[in-house]
Amino acid sequence: MTDSTPALRLGTAHGRGTLVAAVLASGMVFLDSTVVNVALPRLGAELEATVAGLQWTVNGYLLMLAAFVLLGGALGDRFGRRRVFLLGVVWFTAASLLCGLAQGTEWLIAARFLQGAGGALLTPGSLSVLQASFHPDDRGRAIGAWSGLSGVSTALGPFIGGWLIDALSWRWIFFLNLPLAVLVVLAALRWVPESRDEATSRTRAAGRRRRFDVAGALLGALALAGVTYALIDAPARGFDSAPVLVAALLGVAGAVAFVLVERRRGDTAMLPTGLFGSQLFSVLNVFTVLVYAALGGFTFFLAVYLQNVVGWSALLTGVALLPMTVLLLVGSARAGALSARIGPRLPLTVGPVVAAAGLVLLRGVDPDASYWRDVLPGVVLFGVGLTLVVAPLTASVLAAVDDRFAGVASGFNNAASRAGGLLAVAALPLLVGLSGTGYEQAGELTGAYRDAMLWCAGLLLAGAALAALLIHRPPREGGTVAA
Repeated sequence: MTDSTPALRLGTAHGRGTLVAAVLASGMVFLDSTVVNVALPRLGAELEATVAGLQWTVNGYLLMLAAFVLLGGALGDRFGRRRVFLLGVVWFTAASLLCGLAQGTEWLIAARFLQGAGGALLTPGSLSVLQASFHPDDRGRAIGAWSGLSGVSTALGPFIGGWLIDALSWRWIFFLNLPLAVLVVLAALRWVPESRDEATSRTRAAGRRRRFDVAGALLGALALAGVTYALIDAPARGFDSAPVLVAALLGVAGAVAFVLVERRRGDTAMLPTGLFGSQLFSVLNVFTVLVYAALGGFTFFLAVYLQNVVGWSALLTGVALLPMTVLLLVGSARAGALSARIGPRLPLTVGPVVAAAGLVLLRGVDPDASYWRDVLPGVVLFGVGLTLVVAPLTASVLAAVDDRFAGVASGFNNAASRAGGLLAVAALPLLVGLSGTGYEQAGELTGAYRDAMLWCAGLLLAGAALAALLIHRPPREGGTVAA
C-alpha cells in the first residue's frame, strides 16, 4: 500500500485491528513515561541509587526519545511503517524486560536508554500507520480514537503502576509491557497493512538514494547528552572537574554543529532550518520547553516527596496525580475549540499562570498533609492550567508552518517537550541542592521540594509572559513557512 491508496475503514476488522495495535503500542510508551516517577523511591531504595541514578533512570529514556524520534519517523517512511513499527515494539519490549531484571542502577539506566531508542522507532510509527492506512473519511475518527485511548493509558499509568508497585514490585511496571507487546505484534501481523512514503518510493525507483540525516540525529543526541551529564554530575564532582567541563563543552559543540549541519542539508535535513523563519514556530517551541520543563520537574519531585516525606504508598501517590490527566482527557477538545475561536494567545497566557498557582499551593504540602485539603486543590489547578495549554499549543505549532512540514513540525515539538522534561530533571536537583541519597532524608528533601516548586512555577510564568508578548493567531490555517 502507498500513501495514495489508503483503504482501511474503521468499521472493518482490519480497521479495528490496526487501531488496537497503534493504541496499545503508543500506550506502552506513554505508560512508561508517567509510571516510572511513581516507582523512583522504591527502585532507588532497592538498588541503593543516588539522586543522580534516579535522574538518569528518567532522563536516559527521555534523551533517546527526544534525540531520535524524528529519525524513527523517517526510517518508517523509507523502509515501511509497519516494519519499523514492529521493530520498535520488539526492541522496546526487550528493553523493558531488561529494566525489570535490573540488578543495579547502571544496568537499569542502560536498559532505559535502550527502551527510549525503541520508543523512538515505535512512537512516530503508531500514528503514521493510521495516517497512511485509513480512508480519508475515517482517518480523523481513527486518529481521534487513538488520541483519546492513548490518553486513557496515560491517565491509568500512575494508578496501575502504583498498584503493581505496592502489590508486587516496581519491576512489574516494566514486565507489564510483555503481554501488551504480544497483543500488538499479533494484531499488527494480522491486520496492519504495510505502507511507505510515495516520494521516497519514486526516488528509489529512479535509482537515486535519499540519504538519512543520521549526522543530525547523532549531533542532537550529543548536545542533549553532554548538557544533561554535566548538570547531573556537577553536584558530585564539582563544576570545575574535567568530566563535567568536557561534557558541557561537548554538549555546546554538538548543538552548534547540529545547527550548521541542518542548515547545510536544507530540505533533506532532519529539521529543515527554514521552519524557524516563522517567528511563531520558534516562539511556540521555546514556550513548549518552558512548560514541559515545569511539568517534568513537578512530577519528578512530587512523586518522591509524597512517598518519602508524607509517607504515602505508591498507589496513593499515583491516585493523587490522576485528576490532572483526567482533566486533560475531558477538557483538551474544549480548549482546542476555544483557541480556534479566540486565538491561542489567551489560553497560552492564562494556562501557565493557573498551573503556576497550583504549584504554589502544592509547595505548602507538609508531612501531615490531607489529600483532599492540601494536595487535590493544587493538582486540579495545575491540571486546569495544563488543559488550557496542550491542545492550543499543538494546533498552533501545526498552523505556524506549511502543510507539507506538518509531520516534522509536530515531531520537533514532541522532541522539544521531552527535552524540556529532560533538562528540568537534570538541572533542578542541582539548583535546589539535592544530591547523593538526600532524597531519602525527609528534612533535606522537604527544602529541595519546596524550592523546586518555585522554580517550576517560575518557568510557567516565563512561558505565560512569552505567550502574552509574542504569540498570536497564525495568519491562516496550514501555515506560512516554506523551507
